[in-house]
Amino acid sequence: MPLASSEFTLPRTGRVLRNRAVLAAMTNKQSEEDGTLSDEEIGWLLRRAEGGFGIVTTAATHVHPGGKSWEGEMGVWGDHQVPRLRELSSGIGERGAVSLAQIFHGGLRAPRSITGQQPISASVNLERGVEEESRGLSDSEVSEMVSSFGEAAERCEKAGFDGVEVHGAHGYLVCQFLGTRTNRRTDRWGGDLDGRSSFLREIIKEVRDRTSEEFLLAIRISPVHEVGVELGESIELARMICEWGVDILHISCWDAFAGAEDGDPRTLTRVFREAIPEGFPLLSTGSIWTEDDAEFVLGEGADLIGVARAGIAHPDWADSLGEGGFEPERAPFTPEHLLEAGLSPVFVDYMRRWKGFVTDGRK
Repeated sequence: MPLASSEFTLPRTGRVLRNRAVLAAMTNKQSEEDGTLSDEEIGWLLRRAEGGFGIVTTAATHVHPGGKSWEGEMGVWGDHQVPRLRELSSGIGERGAVSLAQIFHGGLRAPRSITGQQPISASVNLERGVEEESRGLSDSEVSEMVSSFGEAAERCEKAGFDGVEVHGAHGYLVCQFLGTRTNRRTDRWGGDLDGRSSFLREIIKEVRDRTSEEFLLAIRISPVHEVGVELGESIELARMICEWGVDILHISCWDAFAGAEDGDPRTLTRVFREAIPEGFPLLSTGSIWTEDDAEFVLGEGADLIGVARAGIAHPDWADSLGEGGFEPERAPFTPEHLLEAGLSPVFVDYMRRWKGFVTDGRK
């Protein structure tokens, strides 16, 4: 049997996943203005649970009203959001998948035009593509933000989710604390990697303190990022994360087939697999499309493989694994194909921004 379609047991809890396929978090802009899930967003995620994914992850969901980065973004900061969260989690479970809510805060990428507030970050920052300069959080505000992540995780568990994924990648707030360019603090939240990672470490501790032993916790990191995240420190961070009571380390590679660095032909998956303890669950994502792609990344040392765009276009992607040689149709896709795959018109319109994904979208 190909590895991708085989079961996998998460060692800390003994939770068994029906296969190695993970629907990674994907922005879809389908939630309501107050952060509650819409019928459309619930429907598209349930369709992927029906399609056989072992884990179904929500889009990034903000833990604080000031952390919202785009219109149509789901939230987990208020009890008014719980009923629809419960509807989603129960539906995912009924279809045999494990549910994760990806929790995050946009930081300097949560603009005033959406939140009504000046964006915040580890330090004062003005990055390319943002509307205005962020302000640096005070020590007490950082602690309050840690509590917001913990409260969000607690709310997710009460709503029936199997776990959360803390989004520490892609330049959002946790990543801003990790980056040397965006975190220039001289207090306990800055300085060397130990200091810059303390925000993430305290979030993990807070989540663990507020949730049950069975509740799953994944951490997503960028191996490299322009906010000042470099590969050497990311490897060191990964080793640290493995000691912090986490269930899954998720590395967001963008291209899981490229060499890690100039002069090192190893893939990022191989680099991290060799760096972290044997047997610690590693999830790798980045340009995986075919069954051969999935098997290659698993062969490089990943335990789980995540897809986003392949899962958007092919809701039954996971169920199609196992026979060998599965090669789903590639982009561009017609709007009709995507609507039939369970995307709403709003989601289809968002995907038009992805170069070459929709036939009438960006070329």
